Amino acid sequence: MNAIYHQQVLRRALAGRVSARALTAIENANLGQDSLRGLLQYHWHFDNNLFAEGLAYIETCREAAAQASAPEAAWAAFGRLSHAVQDFYSHSNYVALWMDRQPPGEAPPPEAIDGLDPALLRHAGLRSGRVYMPWEALTIVPAMRGLVRLIVPRDSHAWMNLDHPGRGPLFPYSIEAALQRTSAEFERTLAAIGEAGGEGAVRAFLDRAGESNSRL
Repeated sequence: MNAIYHQQVLRRALAGRVSARALTAIENANLGQDSLRGLLQYHWHFDNNLFAEGLAYIETCREAAAQASAPEAAWAAFGRLSHAVQDFYSHSNYVALWMDRQPPGEAPPPEAIDGLDPALLRHAGLRSGRVYMPWEALTIVPAMRGLVRLIVPRDSHAWMNLDHPGRGPLFPYSIEAALQRTSAEFERTLAAIGEAGGEGAVRAFLDRAGESNSRL
């Protein structure tokens, strides 16, 4: 998922729930996952069908947030976690599998997608794009993307990704699914922080001192 859409999903999911300072820190950590080093950590993005490894990485990030000694470290951990769960929908065929289950006729609106469907999350046909290096690296240049798709197989990231609107009509569904999952993972992470550090740790993570918060 391109950086601007990671940011949009985070802001829709978290604006008003955490402070502006916390949101900025979470965004920075999220976007940092697409560094040169980060792009080669395929499980951070659910590439190469690394679903088990990606899920384990999410839990590692959640544990890091829960055990963090300062909110800055917790924000960074959740930022990394959020990037992974958002990429799950833009790098896999989850949306296509969901669409296949819809009745024929007019397509449902994007917000109708269920991004947390247990059956689809464990579907035998769930796949993610394989990264064929060095060709995939050329897709950083938009003008090269078409050429790369002439070279790499159809199971590649270049063919399967829903990283931006130019990838077709399934893109808005991937955004809505990523939004649902980001919100759900935020709640799970808050619960883990509360279990490990109590109400004070939750308040520090939300960073909204002086504001009423009915969640606490």
